[in-house]
Amino acid sequence: MAVISQHIIEQAKHWRRDFHMRPELGLNEHGTAKIISELLLSFGLEVHTGIAETGVIATLRNGEGPSIGLRADIDALPIHELNDFAHQSQNPGLMHACGHDGHTSILLGLAKHLSENRHFRGTVHFIFQPAEENFGGGEMMVKEGLFERFPMQAVYALHNWPGLPVGEVAVSQGPMMASQDNFYITLTGKGCHAAMPELGADPVVAGAQLILSLQSLISRRLSPLEQTVISLTQLQAGEAINVIPETLQMSGTLRCLSSKTRETCWQLIEEYVKAVPQPFGVKGEVRWEYGYPVTQNHAAQADIVRVAAENTPGIQKVHFNNAPSMAAEDFAYLLEACPGAYFWLGADGATPSASLHSPRYDFNDDIIPLGIGVLTTLVERELKA
Repeated sequence: MAVISQHIIEQAKHWRRDFHMRPELGLNEHGTAKIISELLLSFGLEVHTGIAETGVIATLRNGEGPSIGLRADIDALPIHELNDFAHQSQNPGLMHACGHDGHTSILLGLAKHLSENRHFRGTVHFIFQPAEENFGGGEMMVKEGLFERFPMQAVYALHNWPGLPVGEVAVSQGPMMASQDNFYITLTGKGCHAAMPELGADPVVAGAQLILSLQSLISRRLSPLEQTVISLTQLQAGEAINVIPETLQMSGTLRCLSSKTRETCWQLIEEYVKAVPQPFGVKGEVRWEYGYPVTQNHAAQADIVRVAAENTPGIQKVHFNNAPSMAAEDFAYLLEACPGAYFWLGADGATPSASLHSPRYDFNDDIIPLGIGVLTTLVERELKA
């Protein structure tokens, strides 16, 4: 395995801090995409832009052989940064609070390294995906023909992971991240004076019962083996303290670790929303905002990641078939369309990292060489020269 040069590592750290200073929201990463494209062209790669609006794909070929894809997300979040270091965000209200600046720089460093050290035979597609945060850039890329235009046998991605020490990797044969759907419930009753509730139909009492019932749905209508989270997070009703309101609105999120459980929960939540308010004379309706599917690794590719990590200098421990996270990730769309795997790269140094999406988060630059190293090992083992 080729050694990653210190020059490339330092360049990647510089790119990372530059990206951190110039965060851009999903589908608006025009400056980010321009920098990525210019760097890739300078490495001598074949570059394609405008995929999913601001996505960039670069291809490196070295003789006949299989093709694989490696993906990094490039967008930032609408968060006001509270750090005060030199490379803090220069765009007020925007911040790289999930480490996409680091993921992008790792993939750029890998592209430069492989362009100079072609110890593989085949084709590598470097996928710089926009709009991972909430806008579904991964789904857009798939629908716009990612795998038809750039055929590949497998696709891989990493994510830095606070809570996991530097030098450790986690990957599973199965779910890594949960599905994510939002639901919006409207309960409609009959408004009346708060002193005469018998003259109305109270959506607030019906809503209180519905909230409790939805939590018991998990413990009594699903198997204890089916990990699911239903969180009611918003509630709005009424304007005057002495009036029972006509309507109550509540919303929340559903997280599941299997497609089957997800579909079952859709049906059960709709059933509960209609049935539970009825004894109160209240009508219930639910509207869905379907989000990301389960990030489901393919077994063979997860094992490929495991072996690559175990054979990468600096990786001290690999957690295999670890517990998944109930957070969501739109790399799930790529894994639905192509075999592949998603893995976590430990981010906690001597001082634990701030959590992802925290206004005090910053990507740990010490893991850049480890990320490049694991992906280099993966490419060289899968595309053996």
